Amino acid sequence: MELFKYMESHDYEQLVICQDKTSGLKAIIAIHDTTLGPALGGTRMWTYASEEEAIEDALRLAKGMTYKNAAAGLNLGGGKTVIIGNPKTDKNDEMFRAFGRFIEGLNGRYITAEDVGTTEEDMDLIHLETDYVTGVSAEFGSSGNPSPVTAFGVYKGMKAAAKEAFGSDSLEGKVIAVQGVGNVAYTLCEHLHEEGAKLIVTDINKEAVQRAVDAFGAIAVGTDEIYSQEADIFAPCALGAIINDDTIPQLKAKVIAGSANNQLKNPEHGDTIHEMGIVYAPDYVINSGGVINVADELAGYNSERALKRVAGIYDTIEKIFAISKRDNIPSYVAADRLAEERIARVAKSRSQFLQNEKSVLTQKK
Repeated sequence: MELFKYMESHDYEQLVICQDKTSGLKAIIAIHDTTLGPALGGTRMWTYASEEEAIEDALRLAKGMTYKNAAAGLNLGGGKTVIIGNPKTDKNDEMFRAFGRFIEGLNGRYITAEDVGTTEEDMDLIHLETDYVTGVSAEFGSSGNPSPVTAFGVYKGMKAAAKEAFGSDSLEGKVIAVQGVGNVAYTLCEHLHEEGAKLIVTDINKEAVQRAVDAFGAIAVGTDEIYSQEADIFAPCALGAIINDDTIPQLKAKVIAGSANNQLKNPEHGDTIHEMGIVYAPDYVINSGGVINVADELAGYNSERALKRVAGIYDTIEKIFAISKRDNIPSYVAADRLAEERIARVAKSRSQFLQNEKSVLTQKK
C-alpha cells in the first residue's frame, strides 16, 4: 500500500500510529476531514491479519464517518480508531488509559466513542485521561444505550421512504419484512407495531424471533426466505452486503429501509435497485441516530434536544430523494452528494472568511 498516495487520493488529513509497550497498545487513529468540525468516530478493537489491514480499515471507516456526520447535519468531521488485538483476551485498563493520553495529545481534533469490540467501561477508562470521548457511563453525562435512539431514527427514515414510494408516510397496514431482531430492530418493531404495520421477521436467534412473534404478532420465516416475502418494505437490520446479485431478484418490496450497515454489496447493486424503481434509504443516513445522539453529549446531553435532531433524519432522507431526482442518480450516490455539498459550502465559506481577514490585515499595513 502506497500510504501517502492513498491518503492524497482520498484527501485524508492525518494518520496517527500509537503504541504503548507496557500495556501492549497498538492503535491507529485515522482523521479523514475536519472541515465541519472535530473528527468523531468510534474505537474498534479487532484481530486484524496484518498491520496493513488494520490501517486500511481505519482509513476506510474514517472516511465513512465524514459522510455520515456531514449527512446527519452534525458540525463534526470524520475519524476512526482501530486497536489491534482480541477484545476478549487482550484488553487491560492500562491500554485504554494510554490510548486516552494519545487522544488528549490531539488537542480536540479527534473525539472517540464505543464501537465493535469496545464497551462503555473502556470509554470510562479513556475518560480518565481525556474529555474527548463520548458513550461513557451515565454518571459522566452519557446518553446511555444508543439502540432505542437509533431505532427511532430508522423509523423516521422509513416513514420518509414510504412517503416517496407510496405517496403517504403512514405505515398502517404496510407489510414490513424485518431481517434481524436484535436490540435496534426490536425497538423498531415496537414503533412499527404501534402504528399498525404487519411484521414478518427472521433472525438466526430463535429466541429473538419468538419474542417478536409474542409481542407484535409477527410472522416468523426462515433466514433465506425473508427476501422473497410479499412485503411493502424490506428492513435489513442485521448483516451487511445483503443487497446483492442473489437477493435482488427475490425482492418484492418497493422500499428498502433498515438499520444494517453497508447494505449494498457493491455500488452497482445500488444502481440496479434504482433502475428497478425500488426506493432505497441509504444506510449510513437512516441509521445515524446513534451518532447524532452521542454527539449531543458534547454540548451536555439533553434527551429532548437529541431526539428532535434524530427525528430530522426524516427531512434528510427527503433531501436525498430530491437530489436523486434533481441529478437523476441513485439515492446512495445522492447521499454522498448531500454530504459533499455541505462540506464544500463550509470550506468555501471558511476560505472566503480567511481571504477577507487577509485583505483587512493588508489594508492596515
